[in-house]
Amino acid sequence: MDKYNSKFCRVDHMLSLWRRNFLTLPFSNAGLLSPEQSIKCLLLFSLKTFTVAFDAVFHVTDQLGKKITDQSLIDFIQHSLGTKKSSPTTGVKTCLGRMVGEQAIAEHTVIELTGTDRLGLLSEIAAVLANLRCNVVAAEVWTHNGRVACLVYLTDVLSHGPIEDSQRLSVIKEQLCSLLKGNDDRRGVRMEFSIGLTHTHRRLHQIMFADRDYEVSESNIKLRLDRADKLCITIENCTEKGYSVVNIHCKDRPKLLFDIVCTLTDMQYVVFHACIDSDGPRAIQEYYIRHLDGCTLDTWSEKQRVIKCLEAAIERRVTEGLRLEVCTRDRVGLLSDITRIFRESGLSVMRADVTTQGDNALNVFYVSNDSGGPVNMKTIEDLRKKIGQAILHITGIPKKVEPCTSTAFSSTAFSFGNLIKSRWEHLINS
Repeated sequence: MDKYNSKFCRVDHMLSLWRRNFLTLPFSNAGLLSPEQSIKCLLLFSLKTFTVAFDAVFHVTDQLGKKITDQSLIDFIQHSLGTKKSSPTTGVKTCLGRMVGEQAIAEHTVIELTGTDRLGLLSEIAAVLANLRCNVVAAEVWTHNGRVACLVYLTDVLSHGPIEDSQRLSVIKEQLCSLLKGNDDRRGVRMEFSIGLTHTHRRLHQIMFADRDYEVSESNIKLRLDRADKLCITIENCTEKGYSVVNIHCKDRPKLLFDIVCTLTDMQYVVFHACIDSDGPRAIQEYYIRHLDGCTLDTWSEKQRVIKCLEAAIERRVTEGLRLEVCTRDRVGLLSDITRIFRESGLSVMRADVTTQGDNALNVFYVSNDSGGPVNMKTIEDLRKKIGQAILHITGIPKKVEPCTSTAFSSTAFSFGNLIKSRWEHLINS
């Protein structure tokens, strides 16, 4: 059977010399989003990606840099992509011990929040929900350019199920909207209940894109200039093939490909070809795109808008704050208590990932001081005393990124063909 007319997925275990897995997938106008979303869910690290005709080949490792040997993870990828009909296992763990999968909205009430970020905002939100007898079972918080977006998964404290009382939902919405407005919110606030299945990170990108977080405010101009040497994005037109070529050079990290493709998809651009090389600490990515109507980016303003949106997509998940993990037994009001201590210590939460696994809570926070700078270690020691030495863990401080060289991109007209040819020959001969 012709593989281009059927669903096809192959996961190859190469020689131990490679220390990685190869995923060969069908490539269509749906772009890279579907396979990359599954790869992101499993916290895999996409080292290289290249597409030829309708095939997309991913070279991946786990986040520890090792090959994937767990067959359940491979089965989960194939099932997620629709290439395996058998039911996946109920729980799939990554190399970091995290469970993966979409949150089931049928079991939770999901709220979406957007507004202006400020010190202690997450603490105030958690306190309001606790007072309204809501238990936060999961939450994801992103901040960027002075704005905050948040997805919160709630259950009723008594029934442990979704909140269905319309009057109670109205009270929750009213109080949260009032809280988000604060003293001054010129750009407005938004609070909605989510409907249908939600992929958390996919939805957060859509929320922040709709909120126009890519527009840099005056208060964030200096911060944007400080980051200018860490990220390079250029767009040129390949008139011979009728594509716009997007080149991105930045620090490599997990989920980078997913973040970029999400934004291109939301902006209604189709990725026809892509090359990603990320063997070293930096990633070089090249996308050949057209708009859904078949047009390329012909004006300066169009190119600048795409560049700004891609910069925002990359920066949303990059935080230079201190990474703190809080691991303890879950209970009602836990998030409110933890974030209240952060607020009282003068710490600003730049990003948060709140999850529960069974009876345990695993919460990850990226924090800075109240002015956005590094946290004083004395403050961290005080936190440990208040929260508990065995509960609070410092798992790492993000490293600085090397500046982007001006020679990152030379010519885009023929680089894609040469890179594809060399990688295809290398894959066949290996």
